[in-house]
Amino acid sequence: MQEQELEKIEGQVSSVIYFNDESGYTVLRIELDDGSQAIVVGCIPMAAPGESMTVWGNWTHHATHGEQFKAVHTERTMPSGAAAIFDYLSSRVIKGIGPATAALIVGKFGDDSLNVLRDHPEKLAELRGISRQKAEEMSAAFRHQTGMRSLMEFLGGAGLPPILALRLYRCYGDDALERVEENPYVLASVQVGASFADADALALANGVEADAPERIAAALLFELRHNSDNGHCFLPVDKLTAATAQLIGVEPDQVGEGLDILLDSGDVICEPVANVTACYLAPLYAAESYVAQRLREMAAYTYETPRVNVERIIEKLEAEQGICFAPLQRKTLDAAAARQLVVITGGPGTGKTTSVRAVLALFDALGLETMLAAPTGQAAKRLGDLTGRDASTIHRLLEASFSPETDSTVFRKNESDRLRCDALILDECSMVDMALMKAVLAAVGPTCRLVLVGDADQLPSVGPGAVFRDLIRSGVAETVRLTEIFRQKEQSRIVLCAHQINRGELPELRANSGGMYFLRRREADSAAETIVSLCQERLPKNMGIQPDQIQVLTPTRKGAAGTEALNRRLQQALNPPRPGAKQEFEFAGRIYREGDRVMQIRNDYDIGWKTDDLESGYGIFNGDIGYIQSIDPASESFVIDFDGRRAEYAFEQAAELDHAWATTVHKSQGSEYRAVVLVAVRAAPQLMYRSLLYTAVTRAAELLVMVGDEDAVRVMIENARRAKRYSGLRLRLIADE
Repeated sequence: MQEQELEKIEGQVSSVIYFNDESGYTVLRIELDDGSQAIVVGCIPMAAPGESMTVWGNWTHHATHGEQFKAVHTERTMPSGAAAIFDYLSSRVIKGIGPATAALIVGKFGDDSLNVLRDHPEKLAELRGISRQKAEEMSAAFRHQTGMRSLMEFLGGAGLPPILALRLYRCYGDDALERVEENPYVLASVQVGASFADADALALANGVEADAPERIAAALLFELRHNSDNGHCFLPVDKLTAATAQLIGVEPDQVGEGLDILLDSGDVICEPVANVTACYLAPLYAAESYVAQRLREMAAYTYETPRVNVERIIEKLEAEQGICFAPLQRKTLDAAAARQLVVITGGPGTGKTTSVRAVLALFDALGLETMLAAPTGQAAKRLGDLTGRDASTIHRLLEASFSPETDSTVFRKNESDRLRCDALILDECSMVDMALMKAVLAAVGPTCRLVLVGDADQLPSVGPGAVFRDLIRSGVAETVRLTEIFRQKEQSRIVLCAHQINRGELPELRANSGGMYFLRRREADSAAETIVSLCQERLPKNMGIQPDQIQVLTPTRKGAAGTEALNRRLQQALNPPRPGAKQEFEFAGRIYREGDRVMQIRNDYDIGWKTDDLESGYGIFNGDIGYIQSIDPASESFVIDFDGRRAEYAFEQAAELDHAWATTVHKSQGSEYRAVVLVAVRAAPQLMYRSLLYTAVTRAAELLVMVGDEDAVRVMIENARRAKRYSGLRLRLIADE
């Protein structure tokens, strides 16, 4: 929105009604220059009575609170005159200063009080009851507050939203304004969240030349980060050069100077990989090298466990569990007893769960302390339910947090403070990307056993690399491939259908039995109508499966049968508006309502949560699904219940959420649902491939209903391609073989 399209009001803040220190959302009252008053709402961190403010925005009408002025950006001026300064300081906006201290300061220094507070804290220490240490603390708090204001004004002048100032300050503290003035491209970091286009526009507006090496360097980093989000650990130098030149409109031969800057600084590493010059972000290069080294070391490490003891343990386990292990499952136990690194892979129904339980029992019999983990909350919960043991997400196990200094995830558990266990079993390992595997390997001790479990034919991780698949392909680790299907009776058609798809065979879609059904709908609109009917009426009424046990999966976000359109329809059908009974709010064109099913779509390490058992912690992670429990319009906040963990969000944080009645197949990885309704209509060609369909089918535990077109299913099965990912892991693993 351009400034000329906005209205402007000016006045002095008379009171702050509400402030959320997480989001910066503020409700304040302003005395306008014409003597009237206005309620202003928006992201205006650290506002305080007494300061003058110019606000650009628009008038809105709130159903409960009446007319309000919604701020888009602001210019703020510190209060002048003793009376306004006293109002400002006595509002407690400055830590350590209340009405009594404000009266002392203003009584002594009058109109010059703020200058003294900022530049001469030693003079404050002359006042009764103020020590030198307290004076320094008050001065630092005041400089923090004014720094935030300056940062907001700088960004507001460029038409950027105030929320970016709050994020920048969290990352860089008092140096935030200096950092963004020196390098506007810090705005495009993951944690700050501005687009590269916005950061680039600010840089150009502040005098950076179009072909400046620092601009080219920033564009190169953006391309590498963007492609790491698409699964690549590196880019070949020619592809990186061409993409960067196109992004910022320079010639490819001009890109070399920017790349030299990054090579000299160590931000980018280039080396030959498979006949190309591979360009890595330095952290990804370090991660890939470390993962290769540690996996090779662990694959070569063996334990001296007497064979006779292992046989006795296996016989005892069979007697206790009343089963007879299949040959491949016995091979798994032999490998787990003898080797530090073991890989277990197989499709649905092939006995992975039985093998994991057996390995866990074996480790217990050997007196080993074993931990269990998986990449997502739902996968960890299922692992815990299946084994009867505690299981954690990998992020929580490693005590993940965000580091503003490195602009990246850090893990408290690492080589300096390792996990206290003798063995670690990781499930759903196809989802583990390069950076997360590096963190796992750094946290396990030098003799800790590691069992990696997963289905190598499912989609690879969302993040960079294809670690699980590359490890198996390298052949360096002891790998047990489970192939015999054990679940023909109880789940025959879903399991058999999945294996047929994986072999490139078209299942008999019209059999409509054994927990698997196909409903032919050639058009996306017709498919969407059927899906809503299934979730709202047909499955609850005819099969006793309630909507909260049904997950709609689709390959795409776009179109009539994409997640965006389906979630709007499903919200209307499953959680319709109830004025006066259900609160709701609008954010970025979406309605969020009490009772909505939502998914967190990015890691947020700062969100606090608590449970009824008085447990508490921080961090809600990408893929976590919950329900909006309550909405408070007065404080512009809402609470989400993530399977017993309740977290409070500000309205602005809805940007981190998607509705989740329907989700993409990629987002469903690691989860299992009682019933899956799968969209099987034509989508973009890059989404019509076999491993995506296979992954979707294997999410269904009891019931699978495909809604769509047989031709679309056939196209996906025939397309056996795997999206190419640039990674050097497999070559590093076999380098000396």
